[in-house]
This record gives sequence, C-alpha cells and structure tokens, in this order.
Amino acid sequence: PRVATPRGPMDAEEDDRRPVRRGPGGAPARPAAPAKPTRPAGPEKSRGRLTVVTAQSSDDERQRSVASFRRRTQRMSGHRHVEAKEKIAREVTVPETISIQELANRMAERAVDVIRLLMKQGQMVKITDVIDADTAQLIAEELGHSVRRVAESDVEEGLFDTTDTDEHLESRPPVVTIMGHVDHGKTSLLDAIRKANVVSGEAGGITQHIGAYQVTSPLGGKITFIDTPGHAAFTAMRARGAKVTDIVVLVVAADDGVMPQTIEAINHARAAKVPLIVAINKIDKPDAKPERVRSELLQYEVQVESLGGDTLEVEVSAKAQTNLDKLLEAITLQSEVLDLKANPNRDAEGTVIEAKLDRGRGPVATVLVQRGTLRVGDIVVAGAEMGRVRALIDDKGANVASAGPSFPVEVLGFNGTPEAGDRLAVVENEARAREITDYRQRQKREKAAARSATVRGSLEQMMSQAKTAGRKEFPLIIKGDVSGSIEAITSSLEKLGTDEVQARIIHSGAGGVNESDVTLAETAGAAIIAFNVRANKEARDAAERAGIEIRYYNIIYDLVDDVKAAMGGLLAPVNRETMLGNALIKEIFAVSKVGKVAGCLVTDGTVERGQHVRLIRDNVVIHEGKLATLNRFKDAVNTVHAGQECGMSFENYQDMRAGDVIECYRVEVVQRTL
Repeated sequence: PRVATPRGPMDAEEDDRRPVRRGPGGAPARPAAPAKPTRPAGPEKSRGRLTVVTAQSSDDERQRSVASFRRRTQRMSGHRHVEAKEKIAREVTVPETISIQELANRMAERAVDVIRLLMKQGQMVKITDVIDADTAQLIAEELGHSVRRVAESDVEEGLFDTTDTDEHLESRPPVVTIMGHVDHGKTSLLDAIRKANVVSGEAGGITQHIGAYQVTSPLGGKITFIDTPGHAAFTAMRARGAKVTDIVVLVVAADDGVMPQTIEAINHARAAKVPLIVAINKIDKPDAKPERVRSELLQYEVQVESLGGDTLEVEVSAKAQTNLDKLLEAITLQSEVLDLKANPNRDAEGTVIEAKLDRGRGPVATVLVQRGTLRVGDIVVAGAEMGRVRALIDDKGANVASAGPSFPVEVLGFNGTPEAGDRLAVVENEARAREITDYRQRQKREKAAARSATVRGSLEQMMSQAKTAGRKEFPLIIKGDVSGSIEAITSSLEKLGTDEVQARIIHSGAGGVNESDVTLAETAGAAIIAFNVRANKEARDAAERAGIEIRYYNIIYDLVDDVKAAMGGLLAPVNRETMLGNALIKEIFAVSKVGKVAGCLVTDGTVERGQHVRLIRDNVVIHEGKLATLNRFKDAVNTVHAGQECGMSFENYQDMRAGDVIECYRVEVVQRTL
C-alpha cells in the first residue's frame, strides 16, 4: 500500500508546472486550489459585541463565559446522568378515602409512580380515581413513607370532654329543671320564685321566650332554672347524650296527688340519674293532703326525708308564696352535696336548650354554658350549624360580653337554626368549624337515607334484633285512654313473661302519644303501643323522623296476642319427635349399585321413606340417620304397614345385621309460644 507523505508548498508548485496528460486512462483535470488567506501577525481581534465598554477596554484579555465553561464540562463528562437526590421519608396522613393525585402530592412523589405500582397489582386506575385507606397505606409504605391513618370522625376529636385539672376548677351554680303534671302549679311556682328573687328594678323584666334564667338563693349562691316545654327537651337532650340538668324539682299538687305525668317525670329523672327534690304545691288549699302525696310516692320508689328516705321534700304554695326560700335553700344544699365545679378559663362548651328562627334577628339559640366562658366574637359549632357570636343576651334581655359556666344566654350569629339538645363548642378558626359542620351534615344526610330505606322500630325487626343480641327483655311504651285499661294491659303483659323472655314496660300513661314518648322510645329502643288513643302531629312527625312504629289497638285481646306473638319470636324453637313404627331385620342382602339392603318385617306402626330412623342392637342405639330406600318386592314404596315385609337401606351406613331393630320416627320443628 502506498503511504501518503506530507507535501510541502514546493511540491504544490511542481504539480502546477507539470504537464497534464490527456490521453485515455489519464486522470481528469483538477482545478487549481484557491490561495488560503494568511492571518496577519499581531494581537487577536476581539469577537465580542461592540459596545462602549468593549470599545474602551478592547486591550483587555477576553474571559471564557460561564455558559461556555459549562458546555465544555458537559462535553468532557459525556453528558453523564446527574445523581438522584437523597429520598426523604415523610409521614403521610391517609383518610378513609383519597384520590391518587392527592396521595402523590402528600408523599411528594410522581402520580405516575403511584399508578405504576397499582398497575403491577392489577388495578387500572386514572390520576383522579379514589382509593381506600388500606390500598393507600400499602402504596405509601412501598415507596418508603410512614402512614398515619385518620378517620372522618377525627375532625370532632378534642371538641368536647377535655379533662380539666382540679386546680382550674371553680364552683358553679346548679342547673335545675322543674317537672310535674299539668295544672300542678309549675308555671306559677316559677313566676313566684322569679318575683321573689329578681331585683326590684328588673321585676317582670325577664323575657318569657328564653326558657332559662338565673335567680339568687337566700344563702347567697345563684341557681339556674330551665323552663322546659313539657319533658320533650329534657328527653331530647338525654337522647343526644347531653347531661344538662343537675337537679330535678318534682312539683306535685297536695290536693291532686301523684298523676300520670308525675310518674313520667320520675322515670325521666331516674333514667338521667339526677337527684330529685319534691315540691308539694298548693298547701294553702283547704283540701290539701301532703301526707297522701308522700305515701303515693312510695309506690314509685321515691322515699322522702320525713318518711326516712333520702329525697328532700318542701311544702310550698306558689299563690301564697309560702316556703319559697326553703325550696331555694334545699336546692342550694343539694348542689353543695353534689359539689358542682367547672373551669371558666377555657373555650366554652354548652348545650342548646331551645332554638328558633327569629324574623328580625335570624337564627337564635338559647344556650346553657357548661364549661369555659363564651364571648362575643367566638366561632362556635352546634350540631350541623356554625357561626360567629354576634351578640349574647342574658335572661333579663340585656347584652353581655361573656357568659360563664351555668349561665343561660341567647346566642345570635348562627348560619342556620341548631336543634334543641345539640352540644355547642368554641373552635379556633372558621376552617375547623366548616370541616366539622360539613362532616355532620354528611352524617345527617346518610342517616336520613338509611332511615328511608328501613324502618327501625317495627315489632318484627325488633324480634330479629332481639334474637341476634340475645336480649331477653322486650321494651314497650304503653299509652291508653284511661288508667284502668292501662293497668289491665300492664298486668296482662307482665303475666306473659317467662324466665327466658319478659316484657319490660319503660313507661305507661293515660293520654295521647306525644313527642316525649317518641323520644323516650328512641332512647330506649322500645315499641310504642297506643290503646284507644292517637298520636299528635308532632309525635307522628318525630316518629317518622326517628323511624319508630306506633301500633294502634282498640281491643285488649288483640294487643296482648300481638305482643305475645312478638315475644314468642324471642324463644328458641324445639324439635319434637313423633314415633311412626318398628321393624325387625330378618336378613341382609348385597345389591349392586345400592350396597347392603336389609330385609325387614314391620312389627308395629308404619315405616315411611325419607324419615329419621334409629338402628338398635341389643337395646343400644348404634346409628341414627335417614331412610334412603324403601322397597316392597321390586317396587319403591313410600309407606309400609305393620305385618308386611320390605327392603330398607340407610343413608351413608352399611353395618346392619340380622336381628337388629329399626325404629322409624318423624322430627318436627315447633316454634314455641308463650
């Protein structure tokens, strides 16, 4: 091979002078190369942009730019991959459901990586799809993060019942509810107490609509009274788990004695586990018999102090204003025994006593503060409603800046009207309040949807619930037209009980079914039975809302039979055996495809195919099972009578011997009744 040697300028000149050969096979003529311009000697011309600065400092040495230096390093390193940053493990908060986009954001990962992981597990998902907490936890842990699971209900965490230390607690006034039968003087007693204790300048100045107010006791302390509309609010609050009342004052008329609503009040007070003070009213009447009231109360396990019991009793007269001071003193003494304390220096907690939509002022809630101090400007949550406290109005109609424990106030500023019995709490900001109310409204909607799907309080469903829970008590609320028929129904139902199941009458009374009965039934999970009476409109609406069935009867026997049948559903069924007949095995035959067949003689009764049989050998039961085939000659028959011969085979059993006795019997499942 030829080696190309470097050619100098002289060789190039020789080439130019050499004659060009133009014959065949000669190389083609080559054009002369243009002369290469030579760079003049001297300093290198600057190639930058001509500016004033460059023109002035043109003699300076030109510096390499940063971008040029970076390009050079990249060329040298051959575009090597930049090392990945160190991964940060995060604590990821995962709710019950979360979208893939949100999960990726919380982990600071790419959503593509999350989708890739899910696709490996066989789930084809999009970035907007929602996954459950378990799947989210698996993904987060796979990507090296730790998980903190939260439930939706966690938004309510720390809202109520934060424990206070003893050094923060201060004494608070007692909260008293006055209850009793219609026309026994509850309202007149309240009016008398108010007039006796409100400052003369404020006499009669208490607004009637508030339903709660404070008076001063002769012993110096304050007492808060709740004027409940009947017992409805009292039971509603207990049903919602809010224990508002500290003491119940039971008003009984001395000339009338213990009446149905008095008994109802005793039941309510006992269910709420609050102490009772008996106020025997109308002692100024000529036919007043306070001793009769004391003895009648004994029937309902209320034993007053004068009869050696532990229930305080005071004889009062609202009309003559007799012994009102003694009643207030008794309340104060009872509250001292209870040692009621609360912490005023914290965010307020309380209960809505009443709420309504006022035409001029918007939603107004009467709130009893239980702990802490409620101030104007606080952001509050009550049930599914929230708001900022615009104004606080006390029981005298005056605006106040704050309300401490056991202080009743009207609160203005709610977005909507809360329900009586809703618990109120102060929250730190509007975002938290909105979060809580959104959750509660969602819960409310779900409950409403569930209610429309199924009626919870029907007798049939209660039977099945009672069976599964193993409950042996059948709770009932009975309302009738007169006391006599109620007593008859109650005694009939109590006689139905056995040691396995018992009717438990939570409450019985004369009169129509009211809202209080429905609320009590909801709290206790009872059925309502109405005998010759009807439910009023409020009660019907409440029953429909709560999903409780009210059964109407006008014949006592139908009522007792229905309850009997429902209670009978709680009893376990029994199996009853009926003997059919006996047969003696004479000989055993082996039959292909069937196995062993016993040739028998029916000694007594009948033998039926498909019934239960026992195989008895030497008076000992060897096998219990069912009869598979029953043949007479070559034909399959259903029944063989005494004195006839037949062939029998058993289900899953072959060990029969000559001389064995076959006993045939029928098993019946009998549903027990009372």
